[in-house]
Amino acid sequence: MIDPKDSLIEYPSDFPIKVFGEAKPGFAQAVAIVVQGHAPDFDATSIETRSSTGAKYISLTCTIRATSREQLDNLYRDLTSHPMVKMVL
Repeated sequence: MIDPKDSLIEYPSDFPIKVFGEAKPGFAQAVAIVVQGHAPDFDATSIETRSSTGAKYISLTCTIRATSREQLDNLYRDLTSHPMVKMVL
């Protein structure tokens, strides 16, 4: 575990996570379920959506109330391993 004084983020804080994937039915819902598993207070209606120029891909911005580095690490791990997710920033 990382010592809080060594972190660049002060917890708790609002933290945006960008998730990219193909624009397929159920993508936003699948991402919301993963995010809510790590941030139960996350409101799925707050997801910001952007389509790529050709509308083949979609980016979702999910802003959570981050409480620890461990929470963010676990969330990133679960999102990046999800079969519908292409990239997470």
